[in-house]
Amino acid sequence: MKKIQMRNWKKYTLEFLSIFVAVISAFTLNNWNDNRNDRNAENKILTEINNGLEKDIADIKLNESGHKTGVRAVRYFRNMIAGKPVAKDSVMTHYLSLTRDFVSIQNVSGYETLKSRGLELIENDSLRTKIVLLYEYYYNVLRKLEEEYYELQFQENYFKEINSSIAPNFEFDTGKRITGIITPLELEPDREKVLLSYLWKIEKNRSFILQYYTEVQTKIEQLSAEIKIELGE
Repeated sequence: MKKIQMRNWKKYTLEFLSIFVAVISAFTLNNWNDNRNDRNAENKILTEINNGLEKDIADIKLNESGHKTGVRAVRYFRNMIAGKPVAKDSVMTHYLSLTRDFVSIQNVSGYETLKSRGLELIENDSLRTKIVLLYEYYYNVLRKLEEEYYELQFQENYFKEINSSIAPNFEFDTGKRITGIITPLELEPDREKVLLSYLWKIEKNRSFILQYYTEVQTKIEQLSAEIKIELGE
């Protein structure tokens, strides 16, 4: 009887161990598959984010160029008011650039995908923090400055007043199209001071946003470099 019980005990123990090993193996394999899938998903999302960052830099450079052109337009009309020689054939280019506004376009599809999957999908804590900071803070501030901050809405705030001072000096052809401008500008002293004050504000505000664009571009380039390292590129 004792021998039979011993054989049964060994049999049950062996069966239990077999089941236990099978369960643990299945659990381990399942975790390994999940981790592999998560890492594949992480790499795909990081690649998508990095591709978006490259497009964001292109948009930033385009807006930077526009604001710099706006600053040159300020200096052009300031020189004109001061009676300094200016290239009269470029007056309309500067006139259009003086109060032109811009929008901030960000490629957020990769980041939105990450949020939908869960931010913890990014294993690198430092990298994850920098991604969130760029999209949730720096991009939001940039968008608000370009599209919502009242002082930086140049067309709305400054065009009407500036145009009322400059337009009377325009020259027109027989088709009523602007062909040039009469210089020196004929301005009343008070009107000249108002115009110069607006030019000053436009230049300072464009310089301010250009500084922020430089800061954001640096953040993007640093993040892109870290993502490439994470991807092993």
